[in-house]
Amino acid sequence: MPWMYLLIAGLLEVVWAMGLKYSEGFTIFWPSVVTVTLLVFSFYLFSKAMKQIPIGTAYAVFTGIGTVGTAVVGMLYLGEVANTAKILFVLLLISGIVGLKLVSSDEEGGKEERSAS
Repeated sequence: MPWMYLLIAGLLEVVWAMGLKYSEGFTIFWPSVVTVTLLVFSFYLFSKAMKQIPIGTAYAVFTGIGTVGTAVVGMLYLGEVANTAKILFVLLLISGIVGLKLVSSDEEGGKEERSAS
């Protein structure tokens, strides 16, 4: 379940980051309210995930999901440049996130076993 919390927190980071753009520096009321609400909920889920996932891994994955998601949304929906190099580096970020998840599964399992004894 902590990985699900982390995934949802990262996806919410994408949405609240977009909200920052549309709130125009918190000068437009409803986009600001939605942005702050999603930001708080995102960090709440992130903090729940960190109860079982090491902080370095959790933070790297959280920000990685937010970075990749925001870059992809920018390229697909906001007309940002999508060149080969940018796509390559986004794929590199994704491979890092997946790699951290694969490596951390062993750490997390060991942590659960230790706390069970």
